[in-house]
Parts: sequence; structure tokens; C-alpha cells
Amino acid sequence: MGKTTTAINLAASFAAAEVNTLLVDCDPQSNTTSGLGFAKDPDRISSYHLLMGAATAEEALLTTELEQLWLIPAHKNLIGANIELVDAEGREFRMRDALAMLRDRFHFIVLDCPPALDLLTLNALVAADAVLIPMQGEYFALEGISELLDTIERIRAVLNPQLAIEGVVLTMFDDRTNLAQQVMAELKKYFGEKLCTTTVPRNIRLAEAPSHGKPALVYDPRSKGAESYIRLAKEIIGRQVGFSSEPSASSQLAAVSSQLSEAGSVTAESAGDTVAAVPEGAQGSSVEEMPKAAEEMDKSA
Repeated sequence: MGKTTTAINLAASFAAAEVNTLLVDCDPQSNTTSGLGFAKDPDRISSYHLLMGAATAEEALLTTELEQLWLIPAHKNLIGANIELVDAEGREFRMRDALAMLRDRFHFIVLDCPPALDLLTLNALVAADAVLIPMQGEYFALEGISELLDTIERIRAVLNPQLAIEGVVLTMFDDRTNLAQQVMAELKKYFGEKLCTTTVPRNIRLAEAPSHGKPALVYDPRSKGAESYIRLAKEIIGRQVGFSSEPSASSQLAAVSSQLSEAGSVTAESAGDTVAAVPEGAQGSSVEEMPKAAEEMDKSA
């Protein structure tokens, strides 16, 4: 239960709050696509076609079970995009340019990133206005957070100066363990208000929902997992300065894993992660310096 679970259920919760939301699957595994009930279909327009310039974002839109949630699906062909775009001009900006036509239509655009720092991830982070980091309350998550922050800082320096950290959310959280409490204390120390007050507990209904092709709030709206993501959506909406119900208020946020495996240094010519959209009014206030002390984070927990 990590970034894909968060992307699906956060986007569904935005939609349930009557906010027009687009979910973009940027992962070749296509778990977000199947998690919303869509079978694999090689003939369907996907995020691969957007990156290759073979179709527009409007053509790729799929409606879902939720009235105000749309999906741009993925396909395993995305694996090839990492190779096909190596020598392409403006390769890091393909996703940003493809989604530009939809920014005025949606309040939030959520992009699910691959679990690696490749060109797909880079495209997502360049397209994003902000990054949401789901992480488990465990040692290895702390281990990866410093590298992730360094990667985001490099992207801000070279490709996307406005990229901000929207927040860090603890998933699969068990507040009964000392380890989880210690991890939360360390994150609070270095992220302050950027650490979401909402935590997502381990929940069997949340884990079952993707096998039925439904978000948790559709599969079992009374489950603790569904309730947690509804609270998280309210928290993120509440953080947005000047949030408006008008689509023109939209901007973008990225949800990335704290345990991305680094595939090399991330520069203007290397790889990236996935994206989501948040109200534009929040852009100015949410851009902050990275917590430089994060690299000294106590991992003894």
C-alpha cells in the first residue's frame, strides 16, 4: 500500500468531494488503470501515446465509476518510452506539454509515478506543481527520503523551479508500535507542517479494493482506509490558498514514493517521476526550501 493506492484513493476522494479530478497512470505496470476496473488493452490510447506525441490528452480520457473522476490509462509500452525518448528534443517536458490543454478543465491532476527514477518519473515531476510523498513508518523509508529530497532539489534547480513538496503522508501506519511513532517523530522534526496529520492505517478492505477494480470509497465507504483517504483529501484541499471551485484554479501535484530506486543522477538529461494537480493559488505559498537537515535524519529508529 503506497503511491498507487494513494493515487487512486486520493483522486477518488477529490472526485467524491465534487471536484473535477484527472488521474494519470504513468507506470508501465498499469496498476492504477486496473485498480479502476480497466482491463489491459494494447489498442487503447494511453499515457505512452501522450509522451510520444501520437495522441492528445483529450483523446486519451476515460470516464470512471465516479462522475467527476477521469483517467488517462497506462500500458506496458511505456517501458519502451525510456529508450525511444533518449534522443528526443524536449524529452523531459513531454508530459507537461501534453497535459497543458487540460489544466483549465480539472481542479486536480494526480499522476501515479513508476517505482524508479527514470525518464517517465522525470516527466511527471517536471509536469507537477507539487509532490506528495506516501511512505511507510519503517527504517527503509527513512533511508530513501534523503535521496528523494535531493532528487527533487535537482529537478527544481534545472527543470521545474516551482516544484514544491505538498506533504508527506504515512501509509500502512500502525500507531501501536514504537518504530512507527519514532519514524513519525523524525518526519515531524524535519518536515514540520508538511507532514500530513492524516495517516493511513493497514486495512484489509483497502488492500482488497483494487482486485475488484474499485477505489476503497466505492468498494467499502465505511472502511477505515476509505475514511482515511477522504480525510487526507480534505486536508490537502484545506491547505490550498484561495482554493476555488472554478476549474481555472487548477495546478499540479506529484505523488512519489520515498523508496524510489535511484537509476543515476537526475539532471536535465535524466529520468523522473509522476504527477498530480492542485489549485494554482497554492503555488506561491507552497514552494519552500528543502529541509537540508533531512540528510542528517536520525535513522536509528
